[in-house]
Formats: sequence, structure tokens, C-alpha cells
Amino acid sequence: MTTTKTVLIVDDSRVSRMMARQYIAALRSGWRVEEAGTGEESLLKAREVPPDLILMDVNMPGMGGIAAAEQLRREFPSVPISLLTANVQAATRERATAMGLGFVEKPITEARIAQLLATLETA
Repeated sequence: MTTTKTVLIVDDSRVSRMMARQYIAALRSGWRVEEAGTGEESLLKAREVPPDLILMDVNMPGMGGIAAAEQLRREFPSVPISLLTANVQAATRERATAMGLGFVEKPITEARIAQLLATLETA
């Protein structure tokens, strides 16, 4: 049995992706981390390397995070998806909850990533 998991980080900010990657590497050194800079790219990447967890920014150019998450949810119904966003409006939270998505506030911190990874391991 392997405990290696694949995390897909989707964010148009290269800095945010790098920070999330560093936190995941520090916390789970054996895990694979894939990155996508757009919603469209996340769909291609997920089909190429099926993820065990998706961290999805909400506000991105082109296909936004909610639309990408909806499509990913249809294609990968059992994969946990958590929205990463500074947009903490009630409507965004309610939409995420209705879609069965997690919600992580930006800025990304090691503690928030650790909590998310721990949730995945107990699932």
C-alpha cells in the first residue's frame, strides 16, 4: 500500500502555487504536486495525472475556479476539491458548500495546508 498522493494546485498566481507546493513538500515530502495556472489547464492536467486532492483558486482569467471545479467534480466525483480564495463573501462560501467543495482562505499558510492535508488522510 502506498501513501503517495497527488495534489493539483490551480492558481493563476505563480507565487501562490510555489508557496502551496513548498508547504506540501515540507509536510508530505513523498507526495506529487502538479500545477495549473488556469481553469482550462486544470482540466487537462487532471485528466493527464488524476489527482487525490485539488486546490482551486476562485478568481482566474478565462474559466474561473467555480466553473472548473464544477467540471472536475463531474469527471472526478470522489476527489476532494478545496477552493483557495481571498473572496470570503457568504455567497461564495454557500456556493462552495452546495457543490461539496472545501474552502480555504488566502493567504495560503502552512497551517491551512497542513489542516487540508490531514483532512485528506482521514477521508
